[in-house]
Formats: sequence, C-alpha cells, structure tokens
Amino acid sequence: MNVALLGFGTVGYGVYEILRKTPDIKVSYVLDLKKHDDIEAISVTDIDPILNDKSVDTVIELIGGLQPAKKFVTAALEAGKNVVTANKFLICESFTELSKKAKEKNVYLRYTAAVGGGIPWLINLSRLSRLSPPDKISGIFNGTTNYILDSMESEKAEFDVALKAAQDLGFAEADPSADIDGLDTLRKIVISANIAFGGVFDSNDTDLFGIRRIKKADIEAAESLGLVCRLLGTAEKTESGASIFVEPAFLDKNSPFAAVKKNFNRISISTPLDENLGFYGAGAGRYPTAFTVVNDCLDIKSGSLEAYSSSFEEKCVDNSKISHKYYVRCPIADAWLSSVTEKSVGEGVITKEIPVSEMHKNAKRLLNESDELFFAEIKVGV
Repeated sequence: MNVALLGFGTVGYGVYEILRKTPDIKVSYVLDLKKHDDIEAISVTDIDPILNDKSVDTVIELIGGLQPAKKFVTAALEAGKNVVTANKFLICESFTELSKKAKEKNVYLRYTAAVGGGIPWLINLSRLSRLSPPDKISGIFNGTTNYILDSMESEKAEFDVALKAAQDLGFAEADPSADIDGLDTLRKIVISANIAFGGVFDSNDTDLFGIRRIKKADIEAAESLGLVCRLLGTAEKTESGASIFVEPAFLDKNSPFAAVKKNFNRISISTPLDENLGFYGAGAGRYPTAFTVVNDCLDIKSGSLEAYSSSFEEKCVDNSKISHKYYVRCPIADAWLSSVTEKSVGEGVITKEIPVSEMHKNAKRLLNESDELFFAEIKVGV
C-alpha cells in the first residue's frame, strides 16, 4: 500500500511515525504548507504530484477544516484513490457528496477517526446498526471540553485557566472555538446520527450551546444539587427523523458520564435488543487519533469493510418533542424565564420541563441582550 499524507501537524506527524513502522505500507508523499527535508517521503506543497502518481492508492487527509480539504479529498476520490480522514467538519458538511463519489469510483472512504478518537466508535456503531438500529445515542464526544469541565470541578479552576492548560497539553487548538462552542461535538453527533438512523441530517437544523460562558458559579450550582457538569451530544430517533442537539448537562454523580475524567470520551447507545451499551476511550491527543487513522488504512488494505452507511435519504430534525428541566443563569430580568422558573439555585434558576427547541430559541434571544447567559439540562439518574 502506497499512501500520501495531507497535513503534517500533531496528528499527521503521529500517523507518519506509526506508518514508518507498519509493514507493507509506504508513505510516498507528505503534503504540507512548507517543505520537510528531514523525512523519507517526498515533501510537496501541491497535490498534483500525488494525484498524478498512479502508484499512490490511498490519501490520508489530516489538514482539517472544510477547504482546501474538501477540494483535495474530492480530487483524490475522482482520481480513483481511497481516502482516510479524521476531518469531522468535512464529513458532517459533505457526507452525501463524498460518500456517493467514493461509491461511484469504487474506492473506500474511511473516517473512523472523525468521531470518538481512539475508541473507535463508528465501526462499532455501524455494526450494531445492521442488527439492531439504535433508538438513541448520547455522549461526551469532545475530550477538550471534558478536560476543562473536569478541571473546573476537581481542581476548582477558572474556565480560562482550565482552557490554557488544555492548550498547553495539546488537547485544544490556539483557537478553541470549535471545541468550547460545541461545534466539534455537533459534527460528531450528526455523523453518528447519519449512520445510526440510516439517513442524512443537516447540522444547521440542530440546536447547539457550548461551554464558552460557563463560570465557577455554575459548577458550584451543580455541586449544590449533587450534580456535575458535562457537555453532551444527543441524537434520539423520532417518527419523522431525529431529535439532535448539543448542550451542557448537570448529571447525577452516579451517571457513567459523570465519571469520565480528563480528555476522555464516553458514548452510550440504546437499542431495542440492548438497553444501553457504553464505549469509552481517549478523545483528544496525537496518538489516539493517529492509531485509528492507521487502522483505517489496514482495513482498506485487507478489503474487509463496507461503507458505514449506504442510505442518503434526507431526514428532518425536530427538538420540540424532547423536554428537560434546565439550570439557567441569566443576569437580566426576563418574562419568559420567570414564567418557566420553579426555584432559584446559586446565581441561577431551575426551570420546569420545557422542550429543547424552546430553551435554545429563547437562549438565542437572550444572548442578544446579554453575553453572560449559561444553561444546562438537568439529567438526574442518567
């Protein structure tokens, strides 16, 4: 197997190190913004030599982001080359287009590392879905945010301090927006829903709220209730499609999610045959992702795996039928919030049960008046 590696950052270098020691796989090219004279592979800054080299059968995309990653991956598939990627943004936004292109060209498109880091999650989800399609998926999909929340809980760290520590350890990027705003989690839960529920969901139709605005007061409020805070992505099957949303959650300390520490992930899946199955593993860092990328290459080499999903039916997202109680901290007086409030806790309030879509709609409205808003669903006994 001859591969070309696109991107030579944290994960890319980890993949290169592992592949150098992997029998029967040769890294022929490394594409990066700058030339690398200290590697055995041919260093290039343009993809054309890779596309024109018929001996290269597999392209590994680790650039990240939507462009130029999409352009390069599309060109590689068009050239009849297998593609392995860890790019959840790319797969979430272009799931149908890239999957159909791979099928048309009779090549593999593997993206196990895009969701769940080193678990690996998507392979297990795909296999389970063939036998017993899931009813619900819920979990901690982002190791960076979990590290931050765990540090705020266990070390009483301020948000900024915990974020800086995550960056210093390589868990968070210099621009951590995708992590702390929940976008990374959203992309992963949408990809998971596509596979689990046999269709394609538009991420723009989902509801999203991250942890950018969390304060120590919110952690203390959770503790006063005997709860801990985690960022969860949830997808639940409905008659018309699915309910899909990302939001912080206050969880019972006995919850399996509450026990997840540092940069680890845990994903739970409910099926008609098994009430609840849990998957646990590292969710951030160089080697958990790199090992999964290399395993995708080995799977392609063996020719043993089919596509994760072959259904491209567009399905709708509806979050109006799922209701929770919420913790809400809002520094301004608001008639709607007053109308749904049950009691006060710390600097915030606890609401009665309200639909997920209603909470998110009003949160967007309130954020136009105050950037200090924070909320979390309350999941006792989960």
